[in-house]
Amino acid sequence: MSKVLITGVSGFAGSFLAEKLITEGKFQVYGIYINEAGLVNLASVKDKINLIKLDLSDEKATFEAIQNVRPDYIFHLAGMAVSGESFNSPRETIIGNIVPQINIFEAVRKLNLLQIRILVTSSAEVYGKVDKKDLPIDEDTPFRPTNPYAVSKLTQDFLGLQYFLSYGLEVIRVRAFNHIGPRQIEKFVVGSFAKKIAEIEKGKREPILPVGNLETKRDFTDVRDMVNAYVLAIEKGVSGEAYNIGSGKSYSISDILDRLLSLSTSKIEIKQDKSLFRPSDDPELLCDNSKFSNIAGWKPDIPIDKTLKDTLDYWRNII
Repeated sequence: MSKVLITGVSGFAGSFLAEKLITEGKFQVYGIYINEAGLVNLASVKDKINLIKLDLSDEKATFEAIQNVRPDYIFHLAGMAVSGESFNSPRETIIGNIVPQINIFEAVRKLNLLQIRILVTSSAEVYGKVDKKDLPIDEDTPFRPTNPYAVSKLTQDFLGLQYFLSYGLEVIRVRAFNHIGPRQIEKFVVGSFAKKIAEIEKGKREPILPVGNLETKRDFTDVRDMVNAYVLAIEKGVSGEAYNIGSGKSYSISDILDRLLSLSTSKIEIKQDKSLFRPSDDPELLCDNSKFSNIAGWKPDIPIDKTLKDTLDYWRNII
């Protein structure tokens, strides 16, 4: 059986990816995690994963883990993912996302494991403030990152390209647009809305929902569709290439909120909170996924309303 190493295995996307790979039964799955709390996301498959507790910023420990596992595939999903928070912690965000990837690449290079296929998860946020004439966004759209998180993901993206060009590492870069669904923490807009609605329904919060900028538009994909794309990307992607992955549809945040509110019988007041606004916000991110779809045959299957209902039900079950 092929060996797969997932970094950030207990996280939002990592846990769904682990479930998918274990269900397929074709892979021996190893997973790197950093704290025990996230393991709740792996409850259904935890006993079938070879778990490694490790801080990827530790160069020696990362080297030893890759030396011991010698995987056929690495899905590098670990990192700091909350773009809004990166304004307050730019240094931590940059270091936290770049150093672990360098440690992984250097371990693969020094061990001469050049046959390993490595998926690097960049982000649509690298495109940043896109002109309307450039929508939908393809892989040649200019980069105009508007927050430190986006800069860190652009660096990860280009490190992947550099190690491919310089050393021949089999790196596939994916620029994932917003993915949502159950298990997404409340630091993201959909998770935040869903958690607060669930708290209001349970009488644990007054029926007022604070909101930030509702006018921005994002391309949302269900996390379960996204991890399917990751597997196809690592199997069928061309090394050194970058691929945009998203649904090809954008929704305003106000539309997403309205859809979530329609799933609740509680009467909820919406109240704008200026503290929730970012210093800079990208007006619209809309994916042109044709390059990836052409090589992988991928398209999202889960409708947005099912994703939102599943997300709300997830929070209802844990509040």
